[in-house]
Amino acid sequence: MPNPKRRHSKTRGRKRRTHYKAEAPTLAVDPASGETHLSHRAVWTSDGKLMYKGRVIMEKKQA
Repeated sequence: MPNPKRRHSKTRGRKRRTHYKAEAPTLAVDPASGETHLSHRAVWTSDGKLMYKGRVIMEKKQA
């Protein structure tokens, strides 16, 4: 790989990095419970079920 002959200034690197901005995560609303959660993530409901895409994936064990 080619290497630079001279060192780049701090300003030059910082100018390039100005375009890297943090974005807020995409939130989704569960149609069954109405809870807000991260998109493409399974969610525990208040009745102890793990739901994803409207389907029950897992249930909590009752003690």
